Amino acid sequence: MKKILPSYTKTPALVLVISVLLCACENDVEAVRDLGRKKPSIEEGKNIDSYLSMNGKMQARLTAPVLMRYQGDSARKAEFPNTLHVDFYDDSMKIKSQLSANYGRYMENENKVFLRDKVVAFNTVGDSLFCDELYWDKNTEKFYTDKKVIISKNFRKDYFVGYNGMTSSQDLKDFHLFTIRDGSYTTVSDSIGADKPVPPPAPPVIPAKKTAPPK
Repeated sequence: MKKILPSYTKTPALVLVISVLLCACENDVEAVRDLGRKKPSIEEGKNIDSYLSMNGKMQARLTAPVLMRYQGDSARKAEFPNTLHVDFYDDSMKIKSQLSANYGRYMENENKVFLRDKVVAFNTVGDSLFCDELYWDKNTEKFYTDKKVIISKNFRKDYFVGYNGMTSSQDLKDFHLFTIRDGSYTTVSDSIGADKPVPPPAPPVIPAKKTAPPK
């Protein structure tokens, strides 16, 4: 006996349902892909004037013409594309050092600031730092870089060039250079203050010419 298998006829309605389901699946896949490609939202601020504190103590004041804050991704950050300036305060709220650069990026998760392009830092006792790239670690209150750096101390009485970077305290009082270039120098004081400027010698005394008495 032959078994007769039932036959199914594809109706237009069934084809339409299958097409809708397939389109829905494709749309869901595209939606997931769009989530992966979704760009973080960007907030823009202008004429930024912000005070930074740590452990309830005022630490610094940051000013910048433009701030771009990126949110929505795992690495939250803020960019200062058009220069920034930072004043650091001591316990009596007096400025003890300053920092500036043409570009800055704050990595919020690490609490660090990356600076580049004409980075300059100096304090009120004549110490200065110049480099192209610098990291500012707000947790440790230190500066560091692996790029060339120039440091002058005591109003340029001491001058150092580091080829492979350095680490420094935020107030520039303590620093460590990894490789010092030949030609760097430091002034050493002795007990009689030989490093002080020496006045020029007095002009020599020229005796007046003697004239013979008239005869």
